[in-house]
Amino acid sequence: MTKVRVGVAGYGTIGQRLADGVALQEDMELVGVADLAPTLAIRALYEKGMPYDLYLVDGADKAQFDALGIPVSGDFEELIDKVDIMLDSSPGGVGAKNKEIYEKKGVKAIFQGGEKNSVADVFFHGYANYEKGIGKDYLKLTSCNTTGLIRSVDCLDKAYGIEKVAITIIRRVADPGDYHRGLTNALQMDKAPTHQAVDLMTIMPHINATGILVHTPVTHGHIITVVATGKQKITKEMALEAFEKHPRIRVVSIDEGFKGNASFFKYARDLGNSRGDMYEIGLWEDSIVESGNDIMYAINIPQESVTIPETMDGIRAACKMQLNGEEATAKTNEYLKIGRFKKK
Repeated sequence: MTKVRVGVAGYGTIGQRLADGVALQEDMELVGVADLAPTLAIRALYEKGMPYDLYLVDGADKAQFDALGIPVSGDFEELIDKVDIMLDSSPGGVGAKNKEIYEKKGVKAIFQGGEKNSVADVFFHGYANYEKGIGKDYLKLTSCNTTGLIRSVDCLDKAYGIEKVAITIIRRVADPGDYHRGLTNALQMDKAPTHQAVDLMTIMPHINATGILVHTPVTHGHIITVVATGKQKITKEMALEAFEKHPRIRVVSIDEGFKGNASFFKYARDLGNSRGDMYEIGLWEDSIVESGNDIMYAINIPQESVTIPETMDGIRAACKMQLNGEEATAKTNEYLKIGRFKKK
């Protein structure tokens, strides 16, 4: 079997997880990762025995790596020359500059949510619009919140049809270990509508969406409440049936001990998941309520890892590994061991 060769640009919060995700795909080969400086993530990579080859982007000082004994396999363009597709998780704006190199080299690329939509041919989601990404050179993933939100809305839409949604996002202010947002004891409002609702409509133009976002001084996960209006009345039982079938949705309850965002992080650690990651979104069964003809529910978004499966789907689409979304997402789920907890 000829494997698709993949490189990762930017070995930060998302890049580390992208590299691990590719390494788990049996029909893909992780050629290497690229970064600028010997960050803690790079130092940890070295201390783990350099499971991935490291390449340096333009502006990196190789002497800093040499001083620490960290081996370097080449420069950024050498990495690009060896791959079929790049996963670009560089800081916002850098990916757009990297695209110029990808275009020059004739290499496909997938960009993360921090880039502008204009960087890509298709704004992509593995479940909602897989077919639009097939064979395209440049895809852009939705943000972590939008990725999880679309999973749940698309799940109901495919089962029953959805006309509109209204969302409220309770957003973590920074990732664990980040200090740039400072120490705070406040909630902060964003102007409505939140971009996640606008992005949902870009991916799913047949659904009218709006929403509000509130920043919260926590680090482990976002919580989104969704009010969805179906083309028919969707009962709690109908919604629950659809959610429980979805491999990337973990239905839980408060009585089980899932009291909030931190419960999911702790459970992922107890499962032995690398870095305490969880690929699935959590959905509280207790939160599913009927309001007239609408259905309401709440989901937990593990922001550091939730986009990884959809990025693997993107590789499959861009490189024509599978020609329909159902086969592609099933293959990604198999290799990432997603959905093992589902009732048989």
